[in-house]
Amino acid sequence: MNDQQLLRYSRHILLDEIGIEGQEKLLAAHAVIIGAGGLGSPVALYLASAGVGKITLVDNDEVDLTNLQRQILHSTARVGQPKAESGKRTLHDINPTIEVIALVARANEEELKTLVSGADVVLDCTDNFKTRHAINRACVAARVPLVSGAAIRMDGQVAVFDTRQTGAPCYACLFPPDQQFEEVQCSVMGVFAPLVGIIGTIQAAEALKLLMGVGTSLAQRLLMLDARTMEWTSIKTTHNPHCAVCG
Repeated sequence: MNDQQLLRYSRHILLDEIGIEGQEKLLAAHAVIIGAGGLGSPVALYLASAGVGKITLVDNDEVDLTNLQRQILHSTARVGQPKAESGKRTLHDINPTIEVIALVARANEEELKTLVSGADVVLDCTDNFKTRHAINRACVAARVPLVSGAAIRMDGQVAVFDTRQTGAPCYACLFPPDQQFEEVQCSVMGVFAPLVGIIGTIQAAEALKLLMGVGTSLAQRLLMLDARTMEWTSIKTTHNPHCAVCG
């Protein structure tokens, strides 16, 4: 690290758990963030400011006025612009020393295989089960840890799926792809603005811990938040030996 980097990341370096070695791991890391909306906003902002050296931001949508109540990666002046491009500009403003790749596309199976195979961690900040399962399959195949978040109305959840660990479940172990789940979206159901910030920030924290090898991750736990009462519930998750993806 040069003098400017030592100064920029000094508050991380002062932490015994991180130090120069941990910060150098972040600078050498590649994080793929899929979704540049409510969850992707705090995820991207914190990974960039923390010094993750390469960030790929994937989103095929454009900034809409209705997004701005919660999607803090974007601004009123960028309404109508691709979210991935808008996010890239914001991240470069915060930390011009890192590499940010904006991919304006809906990631399909083949694209995900390529993206995930070159990543150290993947963050699922999407809002539909089809995409979540596609991301999970790619992560399981490439043995790359997945940090998953979800938020709707005033309910949120976050989990880490790290199949590098023996006996750790994947996303499909908890939510089998052959089961029917109610598809709910913010555009119909609404979402409490700070909720996506809370869940997304936890996703960022878990990703940084994984990249540095610090602490204990949320792997094998599902953390749920009821923002009405600000009560957290932690549920132990287990590997399904009959899982269609990782079984």
